[in-house]
This record gives sequence, structure tokens and C-alpha cells, in this order.
Amino acid sequence: MDPTHSPVLQALKDADLMKNDLLEQFVQNNITEELKNLLPSLPKQNGWMISDHLYQYQNFWYPAIHLQALLNVQRNFQALDTDLVIATNPKCGTTWLKALSYAIVNRFHFDNPSSKQHHPLLTNNPHILVPFLENFYMIDQHPDLTCLSANAAARLLSTHIPHLALPDSIKNSKCKLVYLCRDPKDTLVSFWHFSNKMRPKNMAHSLLEEAFEKFCEGFVEFGPFWEHVLGYWKMSLESPERVCFLNSSDKVSKVFGFQFSIEEENDGVREEILKLCSFGNLSNLEVNKTGKMPIAGYEFSVYFRRGEVGDHVNHLT
Repeated sequence: MDPTHSPVLQALKDADLMKNDLLEQFVQNNITEELKNLLPSLPKQNGWMISDHLYQYQNFWYPAIHLQALLNVQRNFQALDTDLVIATNPKCGTTWLKALSYAIVNRFHFDNPSSKQHHPLLTNNPHILVPFLENFYMIDQHPDLTCLSANAAARLLSTHIPHLALPDSIKNSKCKLVYLCRDPKDTLVSFWHFSNKMRPKNMAHSLLEEAFEKFCEGFVEFGPFWEHVLGYWKMSLESPERVCFLNSSDKVSKVFGFQFSIEEENDGVREEILKLCSFGNLSNLEVNKTGKMPIAGYEFSVYFRRGEVGDHVNHLT
């Protein structure tokens, strides 16, 4: 099973945008005339990571290229009842949840000692194995999604799209969603560090005080933070059988329909998966030290900083 064999992901991988200072050209080449005409009418704020702006659309904030992807997703993505969707605010443990979900859903493919030594998570970053839905639609209005289902137990996707902006095909289907919420103070600090790593080398780092004010005002990608959280929280109350807030690996396996059997519990399968997907293990894998994200040339290492709960006390009064 190799999700990297996608024409869309390969095209994004070939566009080493941040390294070659071609981001603006990439955006202009991949947004439609419709969006170009729409942007001047939308509220606008300076972005965090790059010189691009954030635009407010349907009460949430997006860079132009993500807004184009959102429009394409809303119009063209067709969810399947068997789809499994991971939803998060940016910098809320997305990488870990992707690894955990992938390992749980596909564990039956790797349940013997020889296959465990070749587990995809040992040689692929979680963002490759569980791609963002938005990335597929960033440069293609009708992308080929067959790579998501090849030899897989189910199509496993992730998204930062707010609940209100989800395509109707997801809202009206029986697909399962898991939403991971994080302490907003830890989210802010993590996003601040991440944004500074993503900035071109010729741009000065953003100040934490500035980031704090913008985060609290909601001026952050896919923000405001609390509106994003509350949308999925209400969705989980209305449809608890298909939408849940994460608080344990048991809950992930249950909502996705891949519960651990008594035999698996006795054999320590759950503990093996938690160890495989731990921050310490993932951050020390060679692929996550040297590989790059198939968009903008982001290094995988930037997705692994400290992985600690409560790190905000080291930065905020």
C-alpha cells in the first residue's frame, strides 16, 4: 500500500516551493479566475508563516491556495460511507493521530513478526500515509483518489476544514470522524514555533506577543480556534455514533469500527501500536529526520518538536 503513487501528490512533491521562492507563482497558477475575483471582496489579514494573506470565508480564515482547495472539496469530493476522517485544528496532534489511526485500521496487514519489520510507518511519514483531503484538491478539481483505497481496509483521510465548511457529502454520509482537541495555549505555542520554521529565510521570525494577539482574535489558518472546536463538538453530540472527540486509542478503534479483540489485548497489540506511534519513536525514525512533505518542500522534522503537554508554561505567563 503506497499512497505516494498519486499524480497529485507527485506534482506537489516536485514543486519545492519554499526552497525556490516560487510560492506566490504557485498560488497564482493554481487558483481559478472565480477565486481571483472573489478574494478582493473578502476580509483580509496578514498570515503567520509566509507573506501570503489570510482571507475570511464562511467565518473562517484561509490562505488563498487553501481556500481554492476548500471550494474544490465542497463542490467535488464524494464521501463514501466507509470513509474514515481525522479532523483537527492545525498543530493539535495531527501527526500523532494520523499515525495512530493508520496503525489501528491497518493492523491486520502487519500482525506477524516479519511484516512488523516492514511497517509503512517505519519508512513513511504519517502525512504521506494519511494525506490531507485539501492537498488532493489544491491543484486538481477532480483528483484521482484511488491511491487511498489500494489494499487498504478503508479510505483514511485527514482534514483541517471546519465543521461548517465540510462538503455535504461528508455531513450527509455515514462516514466516521475523529476530532482531536488540544489545549489552546499549547496549540498557540506549537503554531508559533512551526510558523517560524516555515518562514522563508529572508523573513524575520514573528514575535510571540504578535502571535498571541492574532491567535486570540482568530487570525490563524482554519481559525478561529474555538469556533473550529465547538463545531465538531456539537457534531459529536448530534451524531455520537459517527463523530467523537478523542481521549484514548480505544475510542479511535471503536468509532472506526476496528475494536481490539480480547486476544489482541492479551497479546499486547494495543501497547505495540502505542509504542510504534509514540512521539519518541516517530521523531527518531530516519524518514522523519530527513524526508520532505510533498508540498512546499517542508521537512518532516518540523512536525516533531517536543510533543509535551503543558509546554506553554515555558513561554506564557
